[in-house]
Amino acid sequence: MDLLNKNAIVTGSSRGIGKAITESLLEEGTTVIGWNRTKPGFEHERFHAIQVDIADEHEVRRAFEETLDLVGKEIQILINNAGIGYKGTTEEMPASEWRRLFNVNVHGLFYTTQQVIPLMKEMKEGHIINISSGAGTTGIAGMVAYCGTKHAVHGISHALHAELRYDGIKVTCLSPGSVHSNFSKEMGSPPSKTNKMRPEDIAYSVVHALKAHPNYHYVDMEVRPLQP
Repeated sequence: MDLLNKNAIVTGSSRGIGKAITESLLEEGTTVIGWNRTKPGFEHERFHAIQVDIADEHEVRRAFEETLDLVGKEIQILINNAGIGYKGTTEEMPASEWRRLFNVNVHGLFYTTQQVIPLMKEMKEGHIINISSGAGTTGIAGMVAYCGTKHAVHGISHALHAELRYDGIKVTCLSPGSVHSNFSKEMGSPPSKTNKMRPEDIAYSVVHALKAHPNYHYVDMEVRPLQP
């Protein structure tokens, strides 16, 4: 896909991986609509920020209508990047935290994806990239809920790929290992683990997948630091 003059929705675009993806897309000439819970700390003539809690289906519908008002009915790219985590043992984890992770990481992805599919089908073009995690296929003690949500993202992505491929819509699951980001700090990653991937590395993978030949498709992309 030629990314020049295309429109992309990026959830969680205000920091970390989402911000790096947004900046890379802007460099390619793409117009980006960032869906965030908080206001991003940057501006660009082709960047539009919409405040939304993707865990709320009604807010997602409202944000989608605002997006259409901004850029029209051609949304070629959706990057489902927004996600949250929780670190703690299963027996100590409040049920409210369990539900919160699934509401954002899984239900939110469903709400956003459901909005763009009809437009992409009409155009016979589109690429949905779901940011999963290495935790989706590798269990991590103390992160049961997060691993569960990312395992769900992996399965959802594969099913969506099978469902949408003959409509000309690509669905890619990108699963990074450890990345230098605010998320790592929030999860209490030890400061000694310094040899992590950079957010811009993940953004490079996203752009690379988006720019592939129309009949060439990355279904799964797992990326990890060479020497963690």
